[in-house]
Amino acid sequence: MRAFLRIVFLREEGMTLPKVIDDAARILPDEMAKAIYKMDEQRLENVEEIRLRMGFEPTVLSQGTEQAFLADRRVTCVDLDTVLQRATMSSLHTAQDQLKHGFITTKGAVRIGVCGTVTIDGGISGIRDVSSLAVRVARQVKGAGASTVSAIIQGRLSALIISPPGGGKTTFLRELIRMTSQGGKRVSVADERGELAAVYDGKPMFDVGGSTDIMSFCPKAQGAMMLLRSMNPEVIALDEITASEDVRAMKEIINCGVRLYATAHARSLDDLKKRPLYSEMLALGAFDCVVTISSQGKERRYEVMRI
Repeated sequence: MRAFLRIVFLREEGMTLPKVIDDAARILPDEMAKAIYKMDEQRLENVEEIRLRMGFEPTVLSQGTEQAFLADRRVTCVDLDTVLQRATMSSLHTAQDQLKHGFITTKGAVRIGVCGTVTIDGGISGIRDVSSLAVRVARQVKGAGASTVSAIIQGRLSALIISPPGGGKTTFLRELIRMTSQGGKRVSVADERGELAAVYDGKPMFDVGGSTDIMSFCPKAQGAMMLLRSMNPEVIALDEITASEDVRAMKEIINCGVRLYATAHARSLDDLKKRPLYSEMLALGAFDCVVTISSQGKERRYEVMRI
C-alpha cells in the first residue's frame, strides 16, 4: 500500500489524468510513472497499452503503433517484479489463479498480460521467469454507439459484434450490457478474462448495470452453462468467441430461449463467413444481427446488419 501512496505524488501539482491512465501509471516503477505523467494530454488520451519487455525500452501502444516513452532505459527483472507486486499489493500468490490464464486484473480495472515460462502441474499452474508485461488501459465509454445499443435493446435482438483487434468490441459490448441491465433485463456475463466487468473482491470496477450477474475467470463455455443453470438469465454475454466449445454452449443457450450478446474478431460479415468456426456459429441462427465496428479517424462507426 505504501508504494501506491508514494507514486501518487510523482505527478506535477494540479495535473489531472484520465483515471484509467492514473491507475496504470501507479503500478509502474517510479521512473516510468514520471515519464508517463510528463506525456502531453492528447497522447495520454490515446494510450491503449504500456508494454514492458526485458532488456528493451518501455513503450506505449497508441492507435496501433508502439513508441518508446523513456529513452535509453531498459526494462529489468526488478521492474517487472515491481509492477506485479504493486498490482497485487505485494500478494502475488493470491493472483495465481488469474496467472494460469496469462494475466492479472487490478483493483483499478487495469489488466496486465504476463509472459514468461509456463509451469505445468497436471495443467497450467502458473508463470515464472516473467519476461514481458502488457499493461492494458481499459476505458468505459458510456454512450458508445448509443443509437445502435438502443436499437438492439428495443428490438430484443441477439447481437454479434465484430471488428478487427482493438476496434472497440469490448467497449461496445460493455455498454450494451449496462443499458440492457438498466432497462430491467437480467444479464449474465461469462467474463473469462475479467475485461468486461473487472470484478475485484466481488465488486465490478466497471458499471455493467444493477441487474447483471458476472462469472469471472472461468472458460466462457463453462461459465455460460453455469450461469444458464443457476441465474435464470434473459440475456447471456460472451466476449471473443474463439473455440468450438463456445459454439456448443451457444446452441444450449438459444435452445433455452435466452438471448445472446457476443463478440468476434473479423473485419466484415463476409470475412466472418470464411472461417469454419464462425460459419458454424452463424448456421445455428443464434443471432438476429451483426454489428460491425470500423474506425474513421478517432470516430467509431457502427453498422447493423440483420441476418
